[in-house]
Amino acid sequence: MRILVTGGTGFLGRHVVWRLNAAGHDVVFTGRNQQHAATVIAGAKRADHETRFVELEHGGAQSRETMLEAAAGAEAAVHCAALSSPWGRPEAFHKANIASTQEVVDACRARGVSRLVHISTPSLYFDFRDRIGIREDEPLPSPVNDYARTKGIAEQQVMQSSLDSVVALRPRAIIGPYDATLLPRLLRVARVSRLPLMRGGNALIDLTYVDNVIDAIEAALSADLRRAVINISNGEPMPVRTLFAMLADAFNIELRVRRVPYCVADAAATLLEWAASFRQDWEPPVTRYSVGLLAWSQTLDLTRARDLLGYIPQVTLADGIRRTAAWVNQSEQTR
Repeated sequence: MRILVTGGTGFLGRHVVWRLNAAGHDVVFTGRNQQHAATVIAGAKRADHETRFVELEHGGAQSRETMLEAAAGAEAAVHCAALSSPWGRPEAFHKANIASTQEVVDACRARGVSRLVHISTPSLYFDFRDRIGIREDEPLPSPVNDYARTKGIAEQQVMQSSLDSVVALRPRAIIGPYDATLLPRLLRVARVSRLPLMRGGNALIDLTYVDNVIDAIEAALSADLRRAVINISNGEPMPVRTLFAMLADAFNIELRVRRVPYCVADAAATLLEWAASFRQDWEPPVTRYSVGLLAWSQTLDLTRARDLLGYIPQVTLADGIRRTAAWVNQSEQTR
């Protein structure tokens, strides 16, 4: 089968390309970075199947035509391209999340691509309170930031499209090799300062190892589903303080923490966001959303994933963190 993967030079996207290639599919993937694309192509082990890169920046003057070219001959698509950040310009989120999704939907419709797997986000659920076992059909709160707002619109775009089959996956906090966002941010703080413990470090955090997300994507590509929104995580929620200890052990760094009242951390983040609003190219070191993720519990109900996709996480969180640490250590040694 020929499969289109958007955002194939990113963290999740490159893993999707590699897995689909290994499974014997021809893959056309899009992205902005030719150097990263070369790495992705080099990592595709099966030379008997095509792995082709199409350079594309969504929302540009030629992006719709380029998207049509990339989708030619594809039987399915996996839409990973997105701007995943707690901070940024609204127009950047619009281009990367809303415009990109409309381009993908239009190209799939024009080229007869009947099946689309869309990578959405559980950030849609977040509203600064503890939420345990969240189901996909629960009402969504007001978006907490531009990322959640634009990803919510993108999810509606695909679910309301005329494509034959659409599956929107909401994977929680993906970690693994090539992650440049979640664990690296925590590790940078841990190596130079103390990690903050708010509300006693008791908030439950639910992560997902990247290979498990790819398992869900593969299952969604073959499942007999017309429309479905599905939570994905490792299903191993743990207190933030336990996660910090696991990370310190895996990365062989001293665990240093400091207890911070949540109200103080939230107020500081609010002030930093206010200051950043006057500086176009400056991202605050912490945001209210980033603080909230470590202060409030958020875990997902995986019943629908098991029932519709047969999803059972194969890589435990402990193994996933160890694999990520081994990759990071190897990368640092080769620099």
